[in-house]
Amino acid sequence: MSEILTWLKDFFAWPPTLIEYIIGGVIILTFLYQLYYYVRYMAGINRRLRRLRKGKVPLATNQPPVSVIVCARNEEENLQKFLPQLLQQDYPEYEVIVVDDSSEDHTRDYIQRMSVNNNRMRFTFVPKGSYQFSTKKLAITLGIKAAKYEHLLFTDADCYPADKTWIANMMNGFTQGKQIVLGLGVYEIEPTHINRLISYDTLWNGMQYLGQAMSLHPYMGVGRNMAYTKTLFFNSKGFAQHIHLLAGDDDLFINHVATRKNTAVVVEPKALTWSIPKTTFSDWWSQKKRHLGVSTHYRFATQLRLLCEPLSRGLFYAAIIAACCLCRPYIWACALLLLLARFIWQLTIINVTARKLGLNRYHINILWFDIILPLINLWMIIVGKFSHPRHVW
Repeated sequence: MSEILTWLKDFFAWPPTLIEYIIGGVIILTFLYQLYYYVRYMAGINRRLRRLRKGKVPLATNQPPVSVIVCARNEEENLQKFLPQLLQQDYPEYEVIVVDDSSEDHTRDYIQRMSVNNNRMRFTFVPKGSYQFSTKKLAITLGIKAAKYEHLLFTDADCYPADKTWIANMMNGFTQGKQIVLGLGVYEIEPTHINRLISYDTLWNGMQYLGQAMSLHPYMGVGRNMAYTKTLFFNSKGFAQHIHLLAGDDDLFINHVATRKNTAVVVEPKALTWSIPKTTFSDWWSQKKRHLGVSTHYRFATQLRLLCEPLSRGLFYAAIIAACCLCRPYIWACALLLLLARFIWQLTIINVTARKLGLNRYHINILWFDIILPLINLWMIIVGKFSHPRHVW
């Protein structure tokens, strides 16, 4: 009995030391910020779907003509699988423009044959020998110049729409005054570890940038699924502000032109696009490094908001470890309870979103992804900042 009393006395020893005050303060502040971030931004898709179900989300009342633009580089196989789904959309007036980005396979032959047999389809191409720092930006610009219509909808050659009403759902975002509509592109589900990592990273990023856009802080979009007007593109001088960068045709362009007034978000499951995921870590690493390398060119306010979340997350985990090593039992016990509370809150928000969108559910592996992905992102940003390829025109 005396041993139990002694243990209880040690467990609830008071007052805390200065180091315990500091560690405890860091844990509480970072926990509260993480809670705020998840409630305000990461739960945005859940709130939007709930409001949509109740009929509280404004939708466009008309269906304007649309030009769907797809850039393809050596994508003959993917186009054969997915292009027919773009050409069979349930929408009154639209065209599909495929831009051959200097392909070296039979992509050009295939899209030429398809354009002959389908009056909805047109094509153009980046001439071989037209060396630009980013031929993707040149290809998109050529596609926009070739477009007949004011409203432009973008996806990639390795993507396919979730439903025949994909165009209609994305166009619902063009309510009065909106010039940009941001959608979500997700990856097919496969029973592999790399697929789980890529799918979680894609979902988390989508919840983040769409949640911030719904909170009137739009900062990026993905070329797999977004729309904007031709007038906005040319009035903003296209990609002129970042033509010297290899990437940025989607996220950096949106970061420069999106405002709280001209941007809308569409998150309905039928408005998704699905993509074939990378099958190796190196392929995913190369793709992600290219995109993260331009994040240092985002607006300062965007960079600050994006920095605060992983910084608070890292401090939270570091303070938990410090509490377990340096603090008395009742302090580290409280710290572990806050860790458990954050994990349950995070797991609930992410899995509710995944369920509503028809995606993978996550369990204890979220803890691993939560720790490793910010470190991967930081390393990729550093590498991308100091390893730009040589500028060739």
